[in-house]
Amino acid sequence: MMCRVYLDNNATTPVLPAVLEAMRPYFSEYFGNASSIHHHGQETRAAVERARESVAMLVGCRASEIVYTSGGTEADNLAIFGLLREGLVGKGDHVVSTTIEHHAVLNSCKQLESEGCTVTYIPVDSGGQVDPDDVRRALRPNTKLITIMMANNETGVLQPVDAIGKIAAETDVYFHTDAVQAAGKVLIDVNQINCDLLSISGHKMHAPQGVGALYVRKGTRLQPLFHGGRHERSRRAGTENVPGIVGLGKAAELAKEGLVNGEIQPLSKLRDRLEATILQDVDASGVNGAGAPRVPNTSNIYFDHVEGEALVIALDLKGLAVSTGAACSSGALEPSHVLMAMGLSADQARGSLRFSLGKQNTSEEIDFAVNLIPATVGHLRQLSPVYNTREALSR
Repeated sequence: MMCRVYLDNNATTPVLPAVLEAMRPYFSEYFGNASSIHHHGQETRAAVERARESVAMLVGCRASEIVYTSGGTEADNLAIFGLLREGLVGKGDHVVSTTIEHHAVLNSCKQLESEGCTVTYIPVDSGGQVDPDDVRRALRPNTKLITIMMANNETGVLQPVDAIGKIAAETDVYFHTDAVQAAGKVLIDVNQINCDLLSISGHKMHAPQGVGALYVRKGTRLQPLFHGGRHERSRRAGTENVPGIVGLGKAAELAKEGLVNGEIQPLSKLRDRLEATILQDVDASGVNGAGAPRVPNTSNIYFDHVEGEALVIALDLKGLAVSTGAACSSGALEPSHVLMAMGLSADQARGSLRFSLGKQNTSEEIDFAVNLIPATVGHLRQLSPVYNTREALSR
């Protein structure tokens, strides 16, 4: 049987055994609707609120400031359009974002523009970071919202959200940060960040797919995206996904424990060894965002004279799962907007792979990957007319 190694955890993570075990009773034994006032409903309501406490502890807020969602995309949309619909942001108002946001934010900003808002997209430097001074300079008297991610989903580069949050607080502008790729990988304190809204997603941190949360600072008014019952204090209508919420709570609890106890450090060492070995064994390669602070599990590496999609397929056929970037953009013909914003050429952006590790990955799996990649890259380069022309000219 072929050995299979999964290094695409930024796309989704496997559910941890302890998370699955916590969820299991809520598929059958504890099945009540959490809004029902009878015994069965109150059993599940208690589980929902225990999970809310755990999620709140992960980001450093009150439990009452956590709103459950179906994932990161809904959380981003609720943050942005919840303010818009409430009248806090509207026609003629100004929003500040960046050129490297996830499409859940970028496409929401495009929708804002179609509704009469103006959006300024802040550029990043070659390391993939925003300059907080650029954010300050972009502000206008009618700026109502800054929405800038905490960690990039393709490169893992961390943005200076503390500095940006301070600017937002000083200028009385709402600040939302997409922390989907940061939660569970770095310590988060919403009060230190000074953000008003923060998005997380369960399946990026070893909880199930289909559940997430939005932190909403007390006093921040949001209009719901969905209209129905008074669930989540009238901020998110719909019967709660109790098993998913329980899984999110358990994953948040485990993530916070791991961060406090330093359990993330071995993952960082595996990532660093992966990078060092690949760069040593494969010429004309490099790490995108290497000079910037990054989350410890993510590496984005360019391989000159190789088509990234072809490399993903070739590696998958040999048992290694990686990606060219965001899973939601898989199959897109355009090069990564993130890497292009960092100054890479279209060819380099197309020839870049994302390696993202999870808690389940082992040293032996990294050995498997670094032994496989050089030969696979070399084989594809031999099929490349551009690479062969370069080799002939160098002789």
